[in-house]
Amino acid sequence: MSFENAHPTLVKALIEKGYAEPTPVQAAILDGKFGVQDLLVSAQTGSGKTVAFGLALAPSLLGEESKFGAPHAPLALVVAPTRELALQVQRELAWLYAPTGARVIACVGGMDVRREAWQLEQGAHIVVGTPGRLCDHLDRGRLKLDSVVGLVLDEADEMLDLGFKDELEHILQATPPDRRTLMFSATVPKGIESLARSYQRNAARVAVAAGEAHQDIEYRAVVIHPRETERVIVNILRFVDAPGALVFCRTRDQVNRLHQELAERGFAAVALSGELGQAERNRALQALRDRRARVCVATDVAARGLDLPDLGLVIHSELPHDPQTMTHRSGRTGRAGKKGLAVVLVAGARQRAAQRMFQEANVEPRWMGPPSADAIRAKDEETLRKTVVELAADVAEEDLAVAKELIAAGEAERLVAALVRHQRGQLPAPEEVTEWRAPPPPPPRPARGQEDAYPLHAPRAARNDLTDADPDFEADAATADGTWFRINVGHAHRADPKWLLPMLCRRGGIQKQHIGGFRVLRHETRVLVHSSVAERFAKSAGRADPADPNIRIVPWFGQG
Repeated sequence: MSFENAHPTLVKALIEKGYAEPTPVQAAILDGKFGVQDLLVSAQTGSGKTVAFGLALAPSLLGEESKFGAPHAPLALVVAPTRELALQVQRELAWLYAPTGARVIACVGGMDVRREAWQLEQGAHIVVGTPGRLCDHLDRGRLKLDSVVGLVLDEADEMLDLGFKDELEHILQATPPDRRTLMFSATVPKGIESLARSYQRNAARVAVAAGEAHQDIEYRAVVIHPRETERVIVNILRFVDAPGALVFCRTRDQVNRLHQELAERGFAAVALSGELGQAERNRALQALRDRRARVCVATDVAARGLDLPDLGLVIHSELPHDPQTMTHRSGRTGRAGKKGLAVVLVAGARQRAAQRMFQEANVEPRWMGPPSADAIRAKDEETLRKTVVELAADVAEEDLAVAKELIAAGEAERLVAALVRHQRGQLPAPEEVTEWRAPPPPPPRPARGQEDAYPLHAPRAARNDLTDADPDFEADAATADGTWFRINVGHAHRADPKWLLPMLCRRGGIQKQHIGGFRVLRHETRVLVHSSVAERFAKSAGRADPADPNIRIVPWFGQG
């Protein structure tokens, strides 16, 4: 499908930008059956919805005309949840409507309010802004909405999540009742439905599936040891080598720590979190746009609305809260027809939760372990060869003259080696990480009435014995398919498999099916760990853990 139903003047801008055909959401908007009807559109970030609502507004704003007249009070108003998204929308609409002579301005928090007031006084055809700043201009009489014929609420669900319900209603009530209202939202919760019923007239529902919007994103689930998160992120950034990468963290403290770690390792990285002022955020974003920085570490709130150039990689540093968060974060890449990669780090004990999330999001990731240091070094060798050859493709005559003198002195191999060493020294060193192995099949379920709840080779003796010596238990342990470990808590410390199991999985970086049996005694507990992961478990679980500083886990060799 082409842009045959789009306004002819806007088609010129699309052709100049290289648009060949509409995205699914743009095609849905251009369906002639909607006319100038109100729309409630559910589409994911990165689906091309800014251009979509720009095209949808054109019939109401321009009619049969090809250009706008002199600007006065705005004809269209676009409301977005964050500064970055509003500024991005303003830039998109500016080029889309450039052939029409439209004046598109932004009114967002954190920017010079006096300059915005002057721009409003000069007149504008389209105003894009954040709820708080728009209400401020409205209350002070600077923003006149009597002439608005088209209103867009972009990412309406996020605006409600951020607490802008009152501001949105204030803006909607200030616009003419016969305006055309377009609501765009990744999800349509009850709050959005209520808003649509109150402020839209017979709105048509347009739904674009998340899979269509994210068809250019490849998902990978990387199973890691929870203590190796930062090292794994280093290796992924080194191995993928995308021109731009965005790493999501849950808290500001995690952002600051990871940003510092990456900077110390030689990555050109910036951080975005809620504690930064607007000037600092602008500097960080500009560094990403002009490629002085390659990696952005951010929280969800700080990264809302970001549209970074050549963002080929998104890393979720831990499992997101829900499928919507995952798809929204991942939607930062794979935009405008470009391919993107979304990597979700999954602690070993959370693989089942991750599988459920991927199923709910209708995503089929490729499960794998983190890139090893050896794999990165092997890739570096190949890249270095290509780089040296490319450097030799365009050499000045004066450089060749010096090279000939050096070669004549018999130093050719050493010179090339020095060049390779120089190039290699510019790369951050890869990290040693734990090798991931596919988990063994789960053990067979116990027969009904069998005493042990976690049997791989269950000991015969009863679990509630009150002595720490048991010859029968030691005989069974010697033949078990796994390794027994001793934990320094027992019945006297109220030890219970219900809380021991998740603790062991977390500390040892294993899964529940790797646990073969428990033996809770008076002063200690013994646990059987499958032989395929026993060595890794011993290394990981044996380290001191701030979360359980008094609990020690050591191998048990059958002595008492």
